[in-house]
Amino acid sequence: MNERYPFSSQSWLSAYAQNVPHQIGDITETLPDMIEASVERHAPSVALEFFGATTTYGLLGEQITRAAEGLRLLGVRAGTRVALVMPNSPAHIVAFYATLRLGAIVVEHNPLYTAHELGRQFADHGATVAIVWNRVADTVAGLPEDTRPQHIVSVDITRDMPVAKQLALRLPVAKARAARERITATPTAKGLIPWQKIVSAAPLSPSAPRPELNDVALLQYTSGTTGAPKGAILTHRNLRANAMQGRAWVPGLTEGEEVFYGVLPLFHAYGLTLCLTFAMSIGARLVLFPTFDVDLIKDAVRKSPPTFLPAVPPIYDQLSRASNNGTIDLHSIRFAISGAMSLPVSTVERWEKATGGLLVEGYGMTEASPIALGNPIGESRRPGTVGVPFPSTDIRVIDPENTSVDRGFGEAGELLVRGPQVFSGYWGQPEQTQEVLLDGGWLRTGDIVTVAEDGFVTVVDRLKELIVTGGFNVAPTEVEEAIRAHPSVADVAVVALPRGQGGEQVGAAIVLRENFDQDAAAIRDFARSRLAEHKVPRRIVFVEDLPRSLVGKVLRREVRDRIIGAPKQTS
Repeated sequence: MNERYPFSSQSWLSAYAQNVPHQIGDITETLPDMIEASVERHAPSVALEFFGATTTYGLLGEQITRAAEGLRLLGVRAGTRVALVMPNSPAHIVAFYATLRLGAIVVEHNPLYTAHELGRQFADHGATVAIVWNRVADTVAGLPEDTRPQHIVSVDITRDMPVAKQLALRLPVAKARAARERITATPTAKGLIPWQKIVSAAPLSPSAPRPELNDVALLQYTSGTTGAPKGAILTHRNLRANAMQGRAWVPGLTEGEEVFYGVLPLFHAYGLTLCLTFAMSIGARLVLFPTFDVDLIKDAVRKSPPTFLPAVPPIYDQLSRASNNGTIDLHSIRFAISGAMSLPVSTVERWEKATGGLLVEGYGMTEASPIALGNPIGESRRPGTVGVPFPSTDIRVIDPENTSVDRGFGEAGELLVRGPQVFSGYWGQPEQTQEVLLDGGWLRTGDIVTVAEDGFVTVVDRLKELIVTGGFNVAPTEVEEAIRAHPSVADVAVVALPRGQGGEQVGAAIVLRENFDQDAAAIRDFARSRLAEHKVPRRIVFVEDLPRSLVGKVLRREVRDRIIGAPKQTS
């Protein structure tokens, strides 16, 4: 292409760490091809570890082919949607790759969703088969008849653990009891198919039809922060490309010798790519956790010290504190990539002091499989920014009100991304697809950024989260950073609140540090010393914690509802 735009020179390439290629090269493998290659190269090595129980790559490959045949006997074919509603577990990974081997489409779901939330998504994608955690099997079986899948496979993830006595030895008795209560439940719905029946089938014939690179592999529902959740269509090419980009970004990793910790949910795009595809592509040992818990991590570290940890800032903070008080040893972790939310510089400093390894921030969105940018793994990293574009990835910055107008270096505008990881559209939503995919394959991210002359990108704010008050735009993150500097503030979320005649005003939900009293006036005065008057919160509510998604992202709509519903005297 001979396109010319301000960043077409790709000035960021000079910031790449040593041995990181500018391009990832040809994409030739589908995801089944990728996992089969890892099985062949690393058959005797441990692929998965779950509460101490291990699965080798050889056994994983066998389970995938047997599960694929079991699903084929249920009628799963190319293009069939297969819903997965499970926490992190070996069965989740087997089900994922078995579905893809048949050319079918995986649809990932949060297993903690309500029947209403699941029902909306099932009505949208029309899966005929669902593989679900036995604890939520009744929920799926109780969906309306016109949305309920024809076949529901129930998975008891405790079958992949050691026996209860072994589990109790690894955990304090109370925690072991609580853990068992969280992950066990006997489904009462009729007609459920046990997962063991599926995975005990004869192996799938090697001659069975295989998917191609441009076939749809995954429907990944977005968080819905800008409206109703939509299913992002991701192909084998998209997902394989992003795994290759991740591998290229961390040249210090060694094939077949790394230990990844899967603390992020696999049903989320970030956890899926970093753990389910990237880790498996390099023959790593993937230690799976159904939920994040410092004690579970501590016990796992004794057996399998991690070398790579993808996570979110709150997890790094909790683990750093545990390391500082001597609860856990993190010095085996050489690399850590943070995503899903802004990474504070203070978190980076604490983590790198605790581990001696590197912590860098990445950037992405579900529609980009999900990673598009990252800080270099090396001295050129720049905490406080989201880094530079990944190999084979281009960026532009445009006027969000006029997409034909480009912004230059240092000028704020909406970030566009283009690369082999960018999705092909939303499932059944052609109009919404056209809104985010521009000519030339450019994806609108909805994020307002600035780009330095050397290509480093700084996120200013979400386009949809800007607060318009008195004719001025207010970036919530700017206000949050100012308030967070107050000595009494542990955490804060800033949102737009309704004001008369359709206007907006700034509101803040604040979590105080221990032993500090509520003093909204003092915090407001402190903010005034750092912000223009129109940016100072008109309403402040003190809360015990902030509502967050399972990957740690603040749920701004819930924050807004809390502030609106709080008594006026709290402000």
